[in-house]
Amino acid sequence: MLQALIDVSQTYVSGEVTVRLYKGSASVIARSSPHSLYSADLVTFEEGSGIYDHQDAEGFIKLNGLRLRSWAARNGKSGRPGLAQNS
Repeated sequence: MLQALIDVSQTYVSGEVTVRLYKGSASVIARSSPHSLYSADLVTFEEGSGIYDHQDAEGFIKLNGLRLRSWAARNGKSGRPGLAQNS
């Protein structure tokens, strides 16, 4: 079952990766795939692009902030003046 899962999950994994090897490190410097979901039109934040609405980020920021506030509350850290902080 595990092999079947891996096979299905890799159906659209294909393409080319250019890697720079230097003194024991490897850095990806280019990649391409015929099945890529990347689109330059989708990643622009420019006004008038019609795809990205800046108000969409508000929910993400609130959700991420909730996670961070929960972590801080659990650990007794708030970063707000007047609230107790533990070392």
